[in-house]
Amino acid sequence: MADDDAVVFVLFGATGDLAKRMVLPAFFQLAQHGLMPERWLLIGNGRGDVSHEDFKGRVHSALTEFGPKPEDGPWEDFSRRLRFAGGGFEKTNPGSLLDVIEDGKRDVGTDARFVHYLAIPPAAFGKVTEGLRQHGLTAGARVVYEKPFGTSPESFRELDRVVHEVLQEDQVFRIDHFLGKEGTQDLHALRFGNGVFDRLWSAEHVRAVQIDVPETLDIADRATFYDATGAMLDMIVTHLFQLAAEVAMETPASLSASDLQSAREDVIAGFRPLDPDEVVLGQFEGYRDTEGVAPDSQTDTFVAARLWIDTPRWHGVPFLLRTGKQLKASAQQISLICREPGGPLADQLPPDGTVLTVSLSGSGAIDLRVVLKRPGPELVLTTGTARLPLEQVPDGDPLPAYVRLIHDVIVGDRSLFTRPDGLAHAWEAIDPVLKHRPEVQTYPRGSWGPAAADQLAAPDGWLLTKNPG
Repeated sequence: MADDDAVVFVLFGATGDLAKRMVLPAFFQLAQHGLMPERWLLIGNGRGDVSHEDFKGRVHSALTEFGPKPEDGPWEDFSRRLRFAGGGFEKTNPGSLLDVIEDGKRDVGTDARFVHYLAIPPAAFGKVTEGLRQHGLTAGARVVYEKPFGTSPESFRELDRVVHEVLQEDQVFRIDHFLGKEGTQDLHALRFGNGVFDRLWSAEHVRAVQIDVPETLDIADRATFYDATGAMLDMIVTHLFQLAAEVAMETPASLSASDLQSAREDVIAGFRPLDPDEVVLGQFEGYRDTEGVAPDSQTDTFVAARLWIDTPRWHGVPFLLRTGKQLKASAQQISLICREPGGPLADQLPPDGTVLTVSLSGSGAIDLRVVLKRPGPELVLTTGTARLPLEQVPDGDPLPAYVRLIHDVIVGDRSLFTRPDGLAHAWEAIDPVLKHRPEVQTYPRGSWGPAAADQLAAPDGWLLTKNPG
């Protein structure tokens, strides 16, 4: 999309928690970086009756709370482009959205392209999509769907059918913001741009992969959504499966959108369906006391799983996935644990040897832990770690994940968005756990989750648990 194109962004769920924490700040940062089209308008949509000025005040409050601060950017220009359309939106009743769009196009022009962003629960995706068609809002439009894209294999297939009855695949942007993180993208450069790591990247040299995303966060601000979703659907079938695919993909022919998506989705087809005996579900103590949570809820707030990828490159290597709420620390990291070499030092190697870790938190970082001789007169082996924070790379300008991905929507780049074939295989991989759920075990707030999860990571243990710093 050229810089002088006009765009009308319609943000469904504009007064919700996701919008105020992530999406609205991302739009403001796009304006800060000069990455918005020359002519644009952002229309928030929701069920409430909110005036344009009240919506501007809500956006100002969201930026004040979550950043960037309004005073640190072009707030005056940004705010004059904000509108709100209340009354909800569906096939039989568009609320005030059509009127607000008609009025707004007087400012941006009748040639404006629509970008519809669905920051709403997945149960509402189908109705809104059908409403877009009914009210003539799909021609040339790009539509962003938040995760999860469905809540079960059956609901995924039905949603996929509805979406493709209304839209062409190249109009669809299924967002997974972990794919937009600087650290995730640097996996490509690290592996394909460095021969030493490219040769390392297989079962021959790697004995285990850990993808660890613990969170200290509570769920109080979105309890109703979370109790209907849980950690398995909120994190594993979306973020952590996609990260596993980023690590495990075969070398793509190029980093074009088509080739990169194909490499990622092809390897998901090699995911062995999860064995419920290799999955640990947990729920933090006091979860059921949260307003909006059912008193007898069995929703999982913690998941640890052992994933096997049946491709020649990774056959026999466990991919260990862990995530949860109210845990001891917050982190987002991928670690490749290398096999120990044979030879003259084999019997002197320290228990924690060579590990390559990519941190996805913030702007990202790369850590390489290697075996070293401890300085001194005797041959005593230890380990040392070299760290490269990506924010310190010269001339770098790291973008938060949502900023990067919304910009990709604007320019039409689908490289970092998911495809239906990969999602279908992801749902197949998780289906055994949905049908035969392990017993949900309680764990104390501020812990590392149920003790049973430690057994999945043997013999190494969870690296982050052992080395929380």
